[in-house]
Amino acid sequence: MKEEIFIKMALDAWQTYIKRTDDLFNELPDEKLANEVSSGRNSGTYLLGHLIAVHDRMLPQLGLGEALYPELYEPFVAQPDKAVKTLPPVSDLRKYWKKVTEKLNEGISRVKPDDWFSRHNVVSEEDFKKEPHRNKLNLIINRTNHLAAHYGQLVFLKERS
Repeated sequence: MKEEIFIKMALDAWQTYIKRTDDLFNELPDEKLANEVSSGRNSGTYLLGHLIAVHDRMLPQLGLGEALYPELYEPFVAQPDKAVKTLPPVSDLRKYWKKVTEKLNEGISRVKPDDWFSRHNVVSEEDFKKEPHRNKLNLIINRTNHLAAHYGQLVFLKERS
């Protein structure tokens, strides 16, 4: 029972930040997303693409299917903002965000409680035996923290006049 409560707490935190971030992306017009969150920092557009690419990779990491947009990894994770000159239009990124979020949440809803404590697909079976905390639930917890950090940056776009 305690494990199920812990799973619920972690998934509720994930859903909270997904909703907050989704609401913020829906509120911010494309022009605001094009701005840097702070002088010399990432643009909102880059952060949108970055979050899509990271969440998209969660699908195979959690065993929920193949990545939908693997081509986004290079420009939005492997490269820093402004290093890639041609990026997808923001309108496409918004659609990708919605699709990846829907697919990820649908897959997450099907994971059985015991499966949350099994290894994710980035860790080998040998390493998992030594480090059982490298499980699917821990991946969700880490990605929730990642999302929360970028949400905190994105909020600065909203506060600008």
